[in-house]
Amino acid sequence: MEATRAARLWARRTWRSDLLMPLALLFGALSAARRLTYRLRLAQPRSLRAPTIVVGNIAVGGTGKTPLVIAIVLRLIDAGFHPGVISRGYGGDYAKRGVPWTEVLYDDASIFGDETVLIRQRTRVPCAVGVERYVAGEQLLAAHPEIDVIVCDDGLQHYGLRRDFEVVVIDSRGLGNGRLLPAGPLREFPRRASRANAVVLNGSETELPKGVRARAVFHMRLVPGKAWRLIDRTQTRALETFRSGTIAAIAGIGHPERFFATLADAGIECERVALADHFVFDEDFFRGESADTLLITEKDAVKCSNMADPRIWVVPVTAEFDPGLETLLLEKIRAYR
Repeated sequence: MEATRAARLWARRTWRSDLLMPLALLFGALSAARRLTYRLRLAQPRSLRAPTIVVGNIAVGGTGKTPLVIAIVLRLIDAGFHPGVISRGYGGDYAKRGVPWTEVLYDDASIFGDETVLIRQRTRVPCAVGVERYVAGEQLLAAHPEIDVIVCDDGLQHYGLRRDFEVVVIDSRGLGNGRLLPAGPLREFPRRASRANAVVLNGSETELPKGVRARAVFHMRLVPGKAWRLIDRTQTRALETFRSGTIAAIAGIGHPERFFATLADAGIECERVALADHFVFDEDFFRGESADTLLITEKDAVKCSNMADPRIWVVPVTAEFDPGLETLLLEKIRAYR
């Protein structure tokens, strides 16, 4: 489902979402049955030999999870740890395997998925991908025995992997109409957040949604940096300088409107092109854009590294979060040691 259409459908309860309720009830029953198998110990989650942090969400699409993973990894490095990252590798050919990261192919999003490539490029830590996160984690630890903490990008609903610390990310959209997929944006019921160690609200104005309880609540914000030119990363510009000529903002992420709002806050007037999350770009796509300047997200940029269009500029963002989250997280990890 195209990003903006899904957002409109899931924003409130309408007759269209009512029509999808039978499927939502089935989805909820299957999810509950799966959780119950672990609660009754009919299936056992498997533990990695390193403390495991899971960063995920209960609502689909674009909450700011991946920037938060990057920020957490960098904080762990600053604290003296040697983290590694595991991910599903959505959109990549290896999404159905758990394989150690290979340096030769580290920048190929078609193999490892755009989010994992972005994490690797920003943090330079070892990464592995696979639907079975435990398998990916085991192979990553075997390839990199120096790793002493694992961060799992997504995987909140992947109960086969035991976790020592859970973070649920919620953005300004809250939980939409409060319904399960496909009638709403929820992967699980709101009460799932109460079992996480922390809920992180993306945006200073974001409030804890009604019906959500949390052990600890923190805020984060996504701060844009200087844009860099795709064909030459050494060329950078402040966002405020993009105010002449025609500009198109292009975003193939879970919540394109956040990217557009970031540019608007910088005073940039532009055409807005919202694409589906994990959209696959090719040079023909950009040839079809007539604007003098094309602004894209850093997540989209990892899929465009071989393109030589001088009009493309990349706008990076960095997650800044409450220091209390770091304190809580480090206390938990050090206790594990």
